[in-house]
Amino acid sequence: MDGHKMPPLNALRSFEATARHLSVKNAAAELCVTPGAVSQMLKTLELHLGVRLFQRVNRGIFLTDAGQGYLPPVRNAFRQIAEASKRIAVAAETNLLTVSVTPFFAAAWLVPRLKAFQDAHPDIDLQVVTSNALVDFSRDGVDVAIRHGLGRYPGLWSERVVAVEVVPVAAPVLVAELGLPRGAAGLTRWPLVHDAERKGWHLWFQAQGIEEIGAPRGASFDDSGLLMKAVLAGQGAGLLPAAMVAPDIAEGRLVRLADISMLEAFAYYLVYPEASHGRRKVAAFRAWILGEAMDDR
Repeated sequence: MDGHKMPPLNALRSFEATARHLSVKNAAAELCVTPGAVSQMLKTLELHLGVRLFQRVNRGIFLTDAGQGYLPPVRNAFRQIAEASKRIAVAAETNLLTVSVTPFFAAAWLVPRLKAFQDAHPDIDLQVVTSNALVDFSRDGVDVAIRHGLGRYPGLWSERVVAVEVVPVAAPVLVAELGLPRGAAGLTRWPLVHDAERKGWHLWFQAQGIEEIGAPRGASFDDSGLLMKAVLAGQGAGLLPAAMVAPDIAEGRLVRLADISMLEAFAYYLVYPEASHGRRKVAAFRAWILGEAMDDR
């Protein structure tokens, strides 16, 4: 073998996949080629190296001692290539800024204000995608996200944007069954529906001076629209943004159970990877949205 000549990359990929699966068939399925093509690549690599990498016994395939010694550096090389490619892709600065945001916040707060950002940064193209699920920044192609909760996202940078007024509400059918609660303490005996973190009601009761309410029971939802549907269906009382439920209260589809209040910690947060803190377009959006939030206070 010419010591300065690299083995064919496709042959190395076939070797790594076959060694991982210990199956030519499964390796072929992963690589989207035929088993015959994988077998040919393995023969090519063995001829190139001048050594047997696999031992075929009956219908099984096993690594030889040479194959076991060859696998770790090959696997490590592919890992290094993948990590380097990921770093380059993340570092590549484009004009597209993808913002993942919850549907209610997008409609009620963000979208009506976006013209100001676009006027200030005409070189940045915004792409707004709505979702309530947590974002995998390395996989989903998202630059920044806006999520509602307590702002605790391990490994991510989180900054409070704005809290919204919330109000306890219930369907008329549930109020007819249970009667209007006498103060906040009366709601501790009601069936409740919760946000995904199950923290909203706990914080609300604390704000009313009620500390001991027990573990939160009842269904939880990661989408405020779904939570509202559960409340409308009479499944329990819900703590929802006041602006969101105002039309339903006015038209009698929901009943307000207590005064509107603000829970400062239970807010909308700007979330992004710490490595993105210095990226120009992320820094521009961060400065703009925090400035908009400050103007609202």
